Amino acid sequence: MEGRMSTWTLLCLLVSGVGALQVNIPKDLYEFARGDNITLPCSFESKVTDPKTLVVITWSVQDKAASVVPETVILTYYSNNGHTDIKERFEGRISVDVDVKSRKANLKLTSITLADNKKFECRVQIPGDDEGKPAATTRLVVLVAPSTPICNIEGKAEYGKNINLTCKSEEGSPPPTYTWQNRDVKNVPRAHDPRTTDKGGILSLYNITKDSSGFYICTSRNKIRSATCNLTLAVMPPSMNIGSTAGIIGGVVAGLIVLIIVIYCCCCRKKKEKGEEYAMGVQAEEYSDKETARNGESRYADGQESDRDESIVRSPVERRDKYEERSERDYDHRKDNDDRRSDYDDRRSDYDDRRRDYDDRRSDYDDRRRDYDDRRSDYDDRRSDYSDRRDRHERYDDDRRYDDEPRRDRRYDDDDRYDEPYDDRSRDKPPVPANKPTRNDYDD
Repeated sequence: MEGRMSTWTLLCLLVSGVGALQVNIPKDLYEFARGDNITLPCSFESKVTDPKTLVVITWSVQDKAASVVPETVILTYYSNNGHTDIKERFEGRISVDVDVKSRKANLKLTSITLADNKKFECRVQIPGDDEGKPAATTRLVVLVAPSTPICNIEGKAEYGKNINLTCKSEEGSPPPTYTWQNRDVKNVPRAHDPRTTDKGGILSLYNITKDSSGFYICTSRNKIRSATCNLTLAVMPPSMNIGSTAGIIGGVVAGLIVLIIVIYCCCCRKKKEKGEEYAMGVQAEEYSDKETARNGESRYADGQESDRDESIVRSPVERRDKYEERSERDYDHRKDNDDRRSDYDDRRSDYDDRRRDYDDRRSDYDDRRRDYDDRRSDYDDRRSDYSDRRDRHERYDDDRRYDDEPRRDRRYDDDDRYDEPYDDRSRDKPPVPANKPTRNDYDD
């Protein structure tokens, strides 16, 4: 019996020497979908069998760049009082399931997100047992389906150019892979050109031609599911570039507008100069020919009378010929017939305007002449009145009787009522009209 006891004790001592602290996590990688509630298992073995022995269990996380970012403790458990310390930013969604007798220390997480895509470490500390493997690690991969990728064209889709077709999903865990397919303009599948490269969602096309046109489809895929996007490629010749063509057309139109404005300004200036010369030369001559003489005298000299008559009877054709001779002396002979004809039409319109102005002045002259005739008729009326008074005065002179010799006494008898001596001083007085009353009439 004692032999058996000593043998068992020896075996226990041997086991205890070999069985140092060992912490273990079954898998190096765990994959769960986003939003799941998960458990990361952790177990340990120790030579200490006393259940009252203090056991400290710690869980921490570490990013991929472990050399840059140190481990962060998220939870600490103490077996002596069953107390658990949890970091504030993990409270409410993390806990630990510990059983010292069964040697387990599992970590529980709820509603995992992409932020939980990290490396987790389980560490066990037991006083008196610090040898062996006190910690174990595993990686948590949160699976997220790839989002709908975005397809774009980098470069100009012109003959002979090199372009890139890009495809990118904003999210996806694990990172999605990308594949490209293409179809011709008739939507028939076809193989890529041998020079085409497809890497990381970028499809590179070299020396594109009209045959490169068609439909291109990109597929983004990971363990969860896949998503696609597509685009249409239309390769055009360089001459069909809308932007450059519009720029060239705009420049040509702007140049033509400027040229037209310059030509128009030059023509207007030349017409204005010709109109001023015509107004100062021909117009003055024509109106001087039409001016009337004053006080019945001709304003022309004897040698100019024939020229005046000639200008009066000159026809419009002769005036035009005369003006053309003058213009040939003053202006350049390089002007063609069409320019002279257009200038003549302009001058003819100016002549018509001046003629209308002359007609207006002529009508004003007729009005003044009628006014003069009215004043003349009024003058005739006054003259006739004066003639009437003169006739009465002559009758009065006929009625007067003068003797050959001077008389000292003169009497006017009018129905034997007046008897007045004649006064010699009456000879110096002006004759009295026949109808003027005498003083005796007022005296009576």
